[in-house]
Parts: sequence; structure tokens; C-alpha cells
Amino acid sequence: MNSKRDASRGLDVVSTEIYQVIANESPNMIFINQGGKIVYVNKKCEDIMEYTRREFCSAGFDFLSLVSPESREFVSDAFHKHLNGSEVPPYEYSLVAKSGKKLDVIITTRLIDYRGSPAILGIVTEITQLKRIENLLRDSQQQYRLTIDSLADLIYVIDNEYRIVLVNESCRHLHSKYGKELDVIGKRAYSVCPFWTKKSKAEYEKVFAGGGVSITEESVMVRGEKIFLHLRKIPVYENGTVKKIVTVARDITQTRNTETALKELNRKLAIRNRRLKTLTLTDSHTGLYNHRFLADVLVAQFAYAKRESRPFSVLMLDIDYFKSINDVYGHQFGDIVLKQFADILKKIVRRTSVLIRYGGEEFVIVLPDTNRAEALQAAHRLLEEVSIHTFGRDNNRIKLKISVAAAAYPEDHAVKESDILELADQALSKAKELGGNRVYSTLDLHTPVGALHRSKNDHPEIKYLKEKMERLNKRANQSLIEAISAFAKTIELKDHYTGEHVERTVHFATEIAMEIGLSREEVHSIRQAAILHDLGKVGISEKILRKPAKLTPREFKEIKEHPLIGADIIRPIHMLHDILPFILYHHERWDGKGYPMGLKGEEIPIGARIISIADTWQALISNRPYRKAFGRKEALGIMKECCGTQFDPDIASAFFKVLEREI
Repeated sequence: MNSKRDASRGLDVVSTEIYQVIANESPNMIFINQGGKIVYVNKKCEDIMEYTRREFCSAGFDFLSLVSPESREFVSDAFHKHLNGSEVPPYEYSLVAKSGKKLDVIITTRLIDYRGSPAILGIVTEITQLKRIENLLRDSQQQYRLTIDSLADLIYVIDNEYRIVLVNESCRHLHSKYGKELDVIGKRAYSVCPFWTKKSKAEYEKVFAGGGVSITEESVMVRGEKIFLHLRKIPVYENGTVKKIVTVARDITQTRNTETALKELNRKLAIRNRRLKTLTLTDSHTGLYNHRFLADVLVAQFAYAKRESRPFSVLMLDIDYFKSINDVYGHQFGDIVLKQFADILKKIVRRTSVLIRYGGEEFVIVLPDTNRAEALQAAHRLLEEVSIHTFGRDNNRIKLKISVAAAAYPEDHAVKESDILELADQALSKAKELGGNRVYSTLDLHTPVGALHRSKNDHPEIKYLKEKMERLNKRANQSLIEAISAFAKTIELKDHYTGEHVERTVHFATEIAMEIGLSREEVHSIRQAAILHDLGKVGISEKILRKPAKLTPREFKEIKEHPLIGADIIRPIHMLHDILPFILYHHERWDGKGYPMGLKGEEIPIGARIISIADTWQALISNRPYRKAFGRKEALGIMKECCGTQFDPDIASAFFKVLEREI
């Protein structure tokens, strides 16, 4: 039973596909009548009968209202015969269009299974013109001959034995042009017709067998010339049987050649237009669409959403503190990060979404058919995905934090397309004001700060430190240096050595800066940087920091991340931007063999060179988990050996003077 059901289902699928092919390619009117109601019509029905598909298929539409009064009883009987299992040959009747225009037609009907129930498939051919010709013939043979001879189309009629019974003047002219016989009446069409092919014979056989009107385009070679013809083969019925076929042929060779030339020209123009559009509407650096395209997309999406009562949303993204990335690593590095960020977005968002680089480090994502809740889910997913990626190249790898704002139609009551972008921009500005690294919507514009969406992927201790920094920004009465010192103390929670080490490093860094004659402001900045130079160790495993043995290559690689972590932590504090390079590069070496960027000589900021010397001295004379402290004499020898390789010789010389005074 299952196999029979499956086989039946397969036949239904095949039948449906056949109906679709007929509907899509046939120039005839096609309909399906089920239970006395029209359930399907093709485009030709709409064009000729002047009713829309919705009108045809409406519950109150009576298909017999399309039939002229004198034909209704006959058509109704024919449909009932079909439904009772009887075969009904093609028949002629008259239809009335919506405008009242009367049309003569031939209909071929078949009983089919449509969606599990019996239905009638009708293929209707308009023969109004043919009937007019027949009427003319009936009224006046001479007038009929004049009419068909005046037509530019080739007209000839054959009987069911393929004998030509009539041709018009255009047909004779073609025969003459190609040296064919002129006296063709009574002769077999396949022996004298210049455009007879194997396909022609098959089409005629189909029409004679009751297949209805045949419309084809064929090409034939005549005297080395390729001719294109549009052929209509119309059956003429007598007592329900096809006795003759009227063939109307039109020479479309010139049209075809022109179309071919135009297609090639259009193809080339389309390629050029696509290239031009790509250049004008895309951002050359990231490959995303640009702000010009955004305007077009919003207009189209807003109109569609209003017309179809569908939602859509806009996400606006901004990379937090991106200016500091350019300041620290350079604009070339920043461009690499933007390109990588765009590539990540392409992988994350749906194909139906539109990605746009709005400007600088701002991006916009248009989400069709997406409400506010779905947009916020997408925004949080973006926040989390970005947080797990690293950006940059080689030894320079950084983490990014982003702020995302969502606005939705119709939930945010936008009245024009620019409103939705403005709402997203307001939400984004508020998110940025509150420190970034969060998702914000128009609902949150009135939400207390404590209820804002935040990323959940930060390292707990880094997050703890950032929260302290946010509180710093709101405490204007607290001096900066006191806050910095408090932050540095947090490191002692993980590494007691680092906490004590920092105080002595600050002392020597400050003394060296004054020894070489730096300005008061420069000394102040170096002091701040020295306090925070090991801040990034809060992101390093305690097992590594306190390991009593030599670090493995993998562990040493993790330790080398702490300058980058420290720079990332203080990047949101604009007042500390000047000291970022000192923290980031304090492990660079004079000979270029340091980390994280391998800077060499005076490429290393002077503050970083000073902190490097002070940091190394304190490390040598302090007990470490994996060794005891060096004596001062031995440590001094090591420091002198490193002059010109690890240390700037001039700064090292200043350090030795400071050390000599203190001893």
C-alpha cells in the first residue's frame, strides 16, 4: 500500500511539473476548474480576459459568466461529461472579456487530478482572427483572397493528407525567392515547402491528432542562408475531427539577428554597468556597500515593509576606541583590522542581510523581515563572536570591543526611512557614552544604567578592572595619580612580586626621566606608565606567574601577551592615551629582538626604553618563584653587558648615575 501511495504521489508531482511548464511557456490561455470554481489561470488568461488572477479565483466568481449566453449550456454539459469520465473533443465557443469584447476560441480539455481531487484542465486558443477570415470567406471569396494576400505573413492550408489546398501571395513570393515551385496547390507540403523539417512533420501530426494549436519557432537553411520563422498551426475542425490545418508563418530572420546583436550589446553594457555600480556603491577597502547604497536600501526596504506589513531592523555598530588603535599601532595596522572585522561580519550575518560600512569604524546592517527581539539576538551574537576573535597580523594581535545599537520598524514608530537610522544612531551614542562594549536599543534609551546589555565573555579580573575605570570617569574629585596607584595594587591579588616590584620600578623610571632632562609633563607620563606597566598580567594565569620552574615556550608566549592586554585595558580612558605606547612597548629591545612588535633603536618610545631598564633592574634584584635575587654587584654586571643590545646606551648611562647616587 505504501509503495502505491508513493507512486501516486510521484505521478502528482510529475503532473504538477507538466502543468507548470505549459503555463509558463504556452501563449494560450490555461485554466484549472475544480468543483465549478476556477482555481488557477495563467498570465495569458489575465491579459486576454482582462480579469486578475485574484478575481478569477475568488469565491464568488462564476466561470460560466465568461461564456457568451448562447454557449453556456453547451460548455456546462461538456464540463459535466468530463467529470463523469467521458472524453470531450475540442470544441469552439465564444467568451466575453471584462470590457464586453467578444472572443472566439477553441478549447481542449482534460480531466486531471489536482491536489488530490478531480479537476478540468482547459487550454484555450483564441481564433477570433481566424473566424473573421472564415466569415470574410463566407461573405465574399474574392474579398477573402484579397485579405489574405495582403497579409505579410505566409499563409497556407493543408488537408489531413498533407496536400496544400491554399496559399497566399506572400507564400508564393517566398517560393519564388528561393527557386521553389510556384504551383503548389494539391501537392504534398513536405515536398515543396522551403521550410519543411522533421520537426514540422511531428508538429503537424500532433495537431491532426487533436493536440490543439501549435506555436513554434524554427530555423532552416535555404541556399546557404539561415532563416528564422515563427509558425502557428491552427486546426480546422469538421464534426469534431481535424480536417485541415491553417499555417501562419512569419519571417523573423531580421528580428532574430537584431535581437542577437542587441543581446550582445546589452551583455557588454550590463558588465560595464555592474562594474561602475560596484565602484560607486561599495567601499574599496572592505568590499562592503558604502553609505550611498545605504540610502537606496533604506528607501526600498521601508517601502516594502509598509506595503507588505512586514518588519525590518537596522543594527549600527561601532568599534570601541578605534582611534587609540590607530594611535598606537598606526593607520596601516588599523586598516588591516577594519578589513578583518568586515570579513568576520560577512561570515556571521545572514545572506539576506545588507552589510554597509557607514564611515570610519562604523558599520550598518539592514535586516529584512526581522523584528526588534530578533535584531537584539543578532546583535548579542555579533558582540560575542567578535569578542572571541583576534585581529591584526604576525606578532601584533589585538582584541576588539564593539557597541551595537538596534532600531526596528514598525516597533519604533518610524514614519520615514531616515527615522530608523536616526534612532539607531541615538541608541549607539548612548551606548558609547556609557563605555561601549554593549548592545543598546531604543527601549534602553530610558533604561537605568544597571540594566544595560553587556558582553559576558570578558576575563573576570579584566572586567573588574574596567568597571573600576568606569567609576573613575565619574569621580572628577579624585586625582588621576591616586586612581592609577589603586589600579596597580589590584595586580597584587594575583602576583605579590608584581605588586612590590611596581613601586621600585616607578621610583627608578622617574629618576631616570629626570636625569636625562625630560620635561615635567614627560616625567609625569612616564611615572603613570611605570605604575601600570605590568597591568596586563591580570589576564595571565596565576599558575604561570607563580611557576617555580622555567616557562615552556607556550607559557612564555602567553606571558608575552601582557603588554597587549594592558594596552587594551586602558584604551577606553582617553586621558591615558599618551602613556599607551610606553606600556605596550616596554619589552622591546634596542637591537630589535623584543616583543610584541620587534621595534628597534629609537623606534621604541623613550618612555618605554626608560621603563625597560627600571623594570629589568628590579627583576634582577628581586626573588622570583624560579630563582633567588642576584646580588647588586652581579646584577649591575648583567645590566652593563646588555647596554647596546637590550638597552639604549644613553639611558643606561643615566640609570647607572642614578644608581651610583643611591648606593
